[in-house]
Amino acid sequence: MAEQENLEFGKADFVLMDNVSMPEFMANLRLRFEKGRIYTFIGEVVVSVNPYKSLNIYGRETIEQYKGRELYERPPHLFAIADAAYKAMKRRSKDTCIVISGESGAGKTEASKYIMQYIAAITNPSQRAEIERVKNMLLKSNCVLEAFGNAKTNRNDNSSRFGKYMDINFDFKGDPIGGHINNYLLEKSRVIVQQPGERSFHSFYQLLQGGSEQTLRSLHLQKSLSSYNYIHVGAQLKSSINDAAEFKVVADAMKVIGFKPEEIQTVYKILATILHLGNLKFVVDGDTPLIENGQVVSIIAELLSTKTDMVEKALLYRTVATGRDIIDKQHTEQEASYGRDAFAKAIYERLFCWIVTRINDIIEVKNFDTTIHGKNTVIGVLDIYGFEIFDNNSFEQFCINYCNEKLQQLFIQLVLKQEQEEYQREGIPWKHIDYFNNQIIVDLVEQQHKGIIAILDDACMNVGKVTDEMFLEALNSKLGKHGHFSSRKLCASDKILEFDRDFRIRHYAGDVIYSVIGFIDKNKDTLFQDFKRLMYNSSNPVLKNMWPEGKLSITEVTKRPLTAATLFKNSMIALVDNLASKEPYYVRCIKPNDKKSPQIFDDERCRHQVEYLGLLENVRVRRAGFAFRQTYEKFLHRYKMISEFTWPNHDLPSDKEAVKKLIEHCGFQDDVAYGKTKIFIRTPRTLFTLEELRAQMLVRIVLFLQKVWRGALARMRYKKAKAALTIIRYYRRHKVKSYIREVTKRFHGVKTMRDYGKHVKWPTPPKVLRRFEEALQAIFNRWRASQLIKSIPASDLPQVRAKVAAMEMLKGHRADLGLQRAWEGNYLASKPDTPQTSGTFVPVANELKRKDKYMNVLFSCHVRKVNRFSKVEDRAIFVTDRHLYKMDPTKQYKVMKTIPLYNLTGLSVSNGKDQLVVFHTKDNKDLIVCLFSKQPTHESRIGELVGVLVNHFKRSRGTGFLKEVTRTVTSCRRELPVPRPWPPCSVRVRGQNAHSCCQAAPRCRMACLYHSRVCCETPDFTYDHFEKHLFTTYLLLAQGELPPTTSCDQTYENIALASRSQELPVTLPESIVTEVPHFTSLPSCSL
Repeated sequence: MAEQENLEFGKADFVLMDNVSMPEFMANLRLRFEKGRIYTFIGEVVVSVNPYKSLNIYGRETIEQYKGRELYERPPHLFAIADAAYKAMKRRSKDTCIVISGESGAGKTEASKYIMQYIAAITNPSQRAEIERVKNMLLKSNCVLEAFGNAKTNRNDNSSRFGKYMDINFDFKGDPIGGHINNYLLEKSRVIVQQPGERSFHSFYQLLQGGSEQTLRSLHLQKSLSSYNYIHVGAQLKSSINDAAEFKVVADAMKVIGFKPEEIQTVYKILATILHLGNLKFVVDGDTPLIENGQVVSIIAELLSTKTDMVEKALLYRTVATGRDIIDKQHTEQEASYGRDAFAKAIYERLFCWIVTRINDIIEVKNFDTTIHGKNTVIGVLDIYGFEIFDNNSFEQFCINYCNEKLQQLFIQLVLKQEQEEYQREGIPWKHIDYFNNQIIVDLVEQQHKGIIAILDDACMNVGKVTDEMFLEALNSKLGKHGHFSSRKLCASDKILEFDRDFRIRHYAGDVIYSVIGFIDKNKDTLFQDFKRLMYNSSNPVLKNMWPEGKLSITEVTKRPLTAATLFKNSMIALVDNLASKEPYYVRCIKPNDKKSPQIFDDERCRHQVEYLGLLENVRVRRAGFAFRQTYEKFLHRYKMISEFTWPNHDLPSDKEAVKKLIEHCGFQDDVAYGKTKIFIRTPRTLFTLEELRAQMLVRIVLFLQKVWRGALARMRYKKAKAALTIIRYYRRHKVKSYIREVTKRFHGVKTMRDYGKHVKWPTPPKVLRRFEEALQAIFNRWRASQLIKSIPASDLPQVRAKVAAMEMLKGHRADLGLQRAWEGNYLASKPDTPQTSGTFVPVANELKRKDKYMNVLFSCHVRKVNRFSKVEDRAIFVTDRHLYKMDPTKQYKVMKTIPLYNLTGLSVSNGKDQLVVFHTKDNKDLIVCLFSKQPTHESRIGELVGVLVNHFKRSRGTGFLKEVTRTVTSCRRELPVPRPWPPCSVRVRGQNAHSCCQAAPRCRMACLYHSRVCCETPDFTYDHFEKHLFTTYLLLAQGELPPTTSCDQTYENIALASRSQELPVTLPESIVTEVPHFTSLPSCSL
C-alpha cells in the first residue's frame, strides 16, 4: 500500500478505491493529474500520466527519499518501482525487469531514462572508478540511440522508432559492471519518406544544424534542410528538441562511450551519403537510364571511399548470374529509384545496428568469472514503441502493434491469468475475475501456417509477379471467418475500408486499419547484391565491416534469408521469453491528450487506454488477491530468525507448521492464507514488517556471531601468546644457562693466569643479560684490579691512586698526562728542577709546616703569571693537604698568597700543551697560572696536579670537589663553561666606554683594551677573532715569549699586527701554534 497522501490529491493507490468502477478510476486519475501527481500505484504497478511539462521531482533529494525504502513508505514514483526491482535483485539474487508500456507519446522513453538515472545514482557508494565509467557509458548510450533511433511524429516530438531492451549487469555487491542492448525493428522507411507533420530521424537535423562549417564543407553539405529531398517534408516543422545543442551532446557522448574519431567521422559521412542519395535524379535516354546530376555521384563515391564508376554502375545496373554467365541488366527509371531508396534505408539500418553493436562491445561484461566475482544478476529495462494508430498504417505499424499485443499477453499471463491459476492450484479460496485475453489476436498474427505473417511469407516466396492485392486476397480467403479480422470484401457495407487495399484488425487497444501497399516489398526487404559488394569493397574499414556478406561471389548460391516479418516475430518471441524468466515490474504509461498540453485531460482518450491496458482488471485482481507468495521452505529460510520456535531449527512436523507458528508469533494470521506448497500474504505492509523484523534480528545475530567469533579468536590468540611466552621463557632460561656455563668455562683457572684473565674474550650475552654482563665485567675488573694492586708496594699506592684519578678526569681531553714517568710531587724541593733554589725552599716549607700544621705536601712547581700590569712574572705554587700557596722564587719563596684548600671550588685546565691552570675559589678570586719545568724542559705536569688534588679531595672530603673538577675539566674540549664569572665590566660593542672597565675590573683591562681597539678599527673583526687573539696574547705573556711592556698601547700594537697578518711571532712555541684553546676556557668578562 502506498503512503497515504492528503485526500486533496486523490488515492495514491487505486487498490484503496471505495468502489472498483471505471468512473471512480477515471475521477481519481484526473484529480491526481490536475494536482500534479502523475504517478499512482496499483499494488506494485506504477501508472504514469505524461505531464507534458518539466517537474522538479527527479533530483538528488528525491532520490535519497526513495533509496532503500519500501513501496508503501513513500508516495508513488518511478523511483519507487526502480528501487523495488533493485532490492529484489540484490536481496534474492534474482533477475528482474521493468516493462514500460503505453502508446506513442505516453512518456515511455523519459520513464526509462529516469529509471536508469535512479539506478546509477544509488549504486557504487564506494565510488570505484570502473563502476563510475560503466554507469556513465550506460547513461550516455541513451542519448546516442535517441539521436539515431528517435524522430518527431504527430504524437510525440521524441518518439522511439525502434524497440530497445537493455540488460544492466550487477556484481554481488549490487554495483553495475556492464550491460547489453537489444534493438528491434528500426522504422527505416522513415529515412526516405515521412507523413505530413513528421520528421526523419534526429541525426540528420542535428548534423545540419549543429555541425561546424568545416565539417559540413568536408561532407559537401549546407545548413538548409529544404535542400535535401529525403528530409525537406519536415524542414519547416517546429520541435521541442534543440538540434544544434543536441549535436554537441551526442558527439561528446560518443567520445565518452569510446567511439574513435575516425568512427565518428564515418558516421557523419554515412548520414551525408544518405542525404546526397536522396538528391539523385534519374532520366531516360531512349531505353537507357542516366543520372542527371553526375557530380552528386562523385561526392557519394568520395564519402563512401570507393570509385565513382562503381557507384554509378551499382545505381544503374544489376549484375545477374545465369548459370556460368554473368550479365549486367539495366534498371528502368522506377527500378533505379527503388534501388537508390533501398540502398539509403539499408545504409541507415546498418549504421544503427553497428552503433548498437559498438556500444555493446564497450559496455559488455568481460572476463566475468562467478567463482571470483560472485553471481551476476540483471535488471532489464524495456523501452519499446507503443501502440500506434495513424491515418495511414503500413507494415511498420503492423509490426509495432503486434509487439504491443505480445507484451499485453505477457502482462495478462503474469499478472492476471497465472495469478488466478496459482490460487486454484494451491487451493486458495478465489472468486474468478473476467478479463480480456488477447491470445486470440496474437495467434491471428503469428500462428504457424495460418497467421498473417505466415500468409505474407508465403506470398513473398511465390514464383512470378506477386502484388499486395494478391496478398490481401490470400488474407480474405484464409482469415475471412476470424472474429478480429475484416476487409471491404468481407464486409461490403463498411465504406471506411477501400477495396483491394485495406484490412482491419481488432486489437486489444482498438481497431486499426492497415493498407497492404508496400507489405510485400517491405517484408522481402530486397537490396541488390551490387550495393553490398560496393560497400564491402570500400577502403573505409568501418564501412567494410558493416557489410560482411559483400564478399560473396556473384555466382555463389546462398540460403534464402528470412523475411523482415519473420525476423521480427522471432525476436519478439525471444524477448517475451526473456522477460518471462525474470521477475517483472510494470510501468503503464498513459497519454492524457493528443495536443501535448499540460492542462488538458481527455476522458475518452484516457478511458480507452485504461481499458486496453487492463488496469481496472489489475485493480480487481490486486484487491482480491495476495501481494506476495513463497514456498514454505524458502519463506522459513528467510524469516526463521524472527521466532524463537523456528530459530535456529524447528522441531515441528513440517515446514508448513513451522511457518504457521512463526506467523502466529508475529500476529499476522489474519493477513495470510496457507496453500499446499506456498504461503500467501495479502498486503505488502505485512511483508515489509517481516523484512523489518528480519533486519532487526540480523543485527542481533551478526553481533552474536561476532561475539562468539571474537571470543574464539581471543582464546586462540591467548593460547598462542601463552605458548609463545612459555617457549620464550624456557628459551631465555636456556640462553642464560648457556651464557653462564660459557663464562664459567672461559674464566676457569683465571687466578693462575699471568694477566688474571685480561686476554679472555667475553661471550656475547643474550639481550636480557646485557646489563648483567656490564655489572659482571665491572666486578671482574675490580677483582682483577685488586689482584694487581696486591703486587704494588704500599709506598707506591698513593702515586698510583693519583694517576688513576688523573686518567679518570682527563682521559680523552689531553694527549700527555705524564703517566709514564714517576711523579715526584714536590718539584721545588727537587735539585734537578731547581738546583739553585732548592736549598732556599726547604726551610720555607718546614716553616709553613710548623705554622700551618700540614701533614703532606701534595704538589709544588714553578709557574708563570701575568700581573695586572701585563708583565710576566715567575712564581711558584705549593700545595699541601691544607693550603695552596703562591710564592715568589725570586724572593726566597716568599709566600704571596695563601688559599685554604677548603676554599677551592674547582679546577679548569686547557686541552693544549700550554699547561694553563685556573684555580676557582669561593670568593671569585681565581688564580691563573702556567706550569713549567726547567729540567727536563716542557714536561707535562697538568695530569699530576689534577690527579693529586682529585685523589686528596676524594679520600678526605668526599666527591664535592671531584664533581666540580669533572664538570669543568670534561667541558674543556673547546667550550669550557665558567663556573665563577668575573665581575662584569661596562665594555660595549665597537669599543664604546672601552676603558671604563679597567677601573672596575683591572684583570680584564687587557681584554677590554684589545677588544675595543680591534673592533673599532677592523670592521670585519668578529667575536671569534677576539677570543682567539686575546687568549693567544695571554699565553705569550704567560710563557715569556712576548716581552712585557709598560704601555697597554704598545702591547695592543704587537697583538694587532699579529692578528691582521694572521701570523704569530716566530718565537712562539710550537705547542701554542698547533693548539690554541678556546677563550671560554678562561674566566670571561661580560662584553
